[in-house]
Amino acid sequence: MATKKSALVVDIYHDIQQHLFTYVLLVAVVLSAFAVIYFTHVNRQTTSELEVLLTERDELDIEWRNLLIEQNSLAEHSVIERKAAKMLDMRRPDANSEVVLTIP
Repeated sequence: MATKKSALVVDIYHDIQQHLFTYVLLVAVVLSAFAVIYFTHVNRQTTSELEVLLTERDELDIEWRNLLIEQNSLAEHSVIERKAAKMLDMRRPDANSEVVLTIP
């Protein structure tokens, strides 16, 4: 019985030695397949994150343009004069209230 088991072990060992290159190629193919799956998954995640960031960039660009339009409209002289008159009770000085100073 012991010789039968040892003969089986020797046969398996010789079989592994004969087909070692095939086994190495099999392991390399399986590892390559898992690598393809992993990197495809990483690529899809990165593409998804890129789409989110591009959408956020477009939204920020639209908000920036709207703020520029608002800034330009608030910086107009008529708007500033109306707000000064309404909120601060200011008005343009007339000719009688102007004082001209001369520096010697």
